[in-house]
Amino acid sequence: MATVKLTRPGLKALLKNARRSRPMIYFDEETPGFGVRIFPTGAASFVLEYRPRDGGRDAAKKRIKIGAVGEMTLEAARQAAIDMKAAIRLAKPGEGADPMEERQGARRAATLEELIQAYLDEHVKPKRKASTLELYEGYLRNHIAVRQDGPESPLKPGSLGGKKAIAVTHEMLSDFHLAVGEEHPRTANACITLVASAYTWGAPKKKAGLTPTSPNPAKGIERFEERGRERLFADDEWERLADTLALAETDGLPRAPSDKKNAPKSNLMIDKHAVACVRLLMLTGCRLREILNLQWAHVDLERRTLNLPDSKTGKKIVGLSDAAIEILRGLQPTNYRFVIAGETAGQEDERPRADLHRPWSRIITHAGLGALGVKGEEGYRAPLRIHDIRHAYASNAIANGMELIRVSKLLGHKDLRTTQKYAHLHATTLIADANVNSASIKAKMAGKRA
Repeated sequence: MATVKLTRPGLKALLKNARRSRPMIYFDEETPGFGVRIFPTGAASFVLEYRPRDGGRDAAKKRIKIGAVGEMTLEAARQAAIDMKAAIRLAKPGEGADPMEERQGARRAATLEELIQAYLDEHVKPKRKASTLELYEGYLRNHIAVRQDGPESPLKPGSLGGKKAIAVTHEMLSDFHLAVGEEHPRTANACITLVASAYTWGAPKKKAGLTPTSPNPAKGIERFEERGRERLFADDEWERLADTLALAETDGLPRAPSDKKNAPKSNLMIDKHAVACVRLLMLTGCRLREILNLQWAHVDLERRTLNLPDSKTGKKIVGLSDAAIEILRGLQPTNYRFVIAGETAGQEDERPRADLHRPWSRIITHAGLGALGVKGEEGYRAPLRIHDIRHAYASNAIANGMELIRVSKLLGHKDLRTTQKYAHLHATTLIADANVNSASIKAKMAGKRA
């Protein structure tokens, strides 16, 4: 270690005579703390020796590399050292007071995947429903941090989840949003909302290296337009769906023709619990998960209610019609925990049925309401989703003259505005009401009493 006047010729001479048994550091006479470290191999780098701002004069000195000789000039390195020393001197405690600590913190900084996972574990899991957590984890796993083969495999090359959270830019997220949105615009919007929420949550934890000090990189990304997905039932579709359900649990549904040698010849039977689930959805207006998670302990046939302890909107009571009571009685007697039996029915660790995808797909395909939709006299009709049953239930109630406030209670909505979106679904009701009202006005215009 020595002190010299660092100049371009002097640096060149030092590098030429670098063959020593150990590295040497030469500090500049003009800029205290600034120097050059030369290794026996001839490689060299500019360094700055400093005391951290928070430690005062008693703090031990630290040494940080500014850049490699050859990659930056002596003048640029000296100016960088001067700027760094000024930043240390003027910084508030904990903010830029220790460049070495900041550099090490950046290396330890969380990836975007780690930031979002921390947000899910520490915020969403204790404060949101399990279904919400599952949905967000799906966005993270299937779109933001996609892995090569499975849950434990490395991330796919270029996966946004592998980027350091402090290095993710607005442009990166905008490109990601566009890429996902080509096929899944709603999912793309949801992913950006999740990322934005994770950064907002992580903002107070900047000192831990979770998020950048710059503005939220997800802020200002324009979302794709999301069109409503409500689909009405035509009168004949209620009948076609009911006929298919009856056939599915009796004679079975005809199988599609197949050239395979060992293809089954018998009709395809749908188990009675899957059929009962669809019927209960049609007759109660419940959400799918409310029926799949329904336990016999929540069913009160005497008082004719379902007492749901944890629906989407919290605790909820569902009134049961005569038709719904008949379906529930048809599933008794049973020692199962859940009304709609799943694969673990009757076991000690019985769990609710996971989904209804396969039987629902077969049912709507046979009923002509399937994946490709149906083109009728009114034009193309979108394929029927399970949740459309709830929409149809609400629309039918409104079409029969039920007041919005009563429909809201029927569906378990906390906010009447949520129910109002169904008021526009039944065009025939609106037309009939418009005719009645306009006829009254027309009569008054003609000088007659309505």
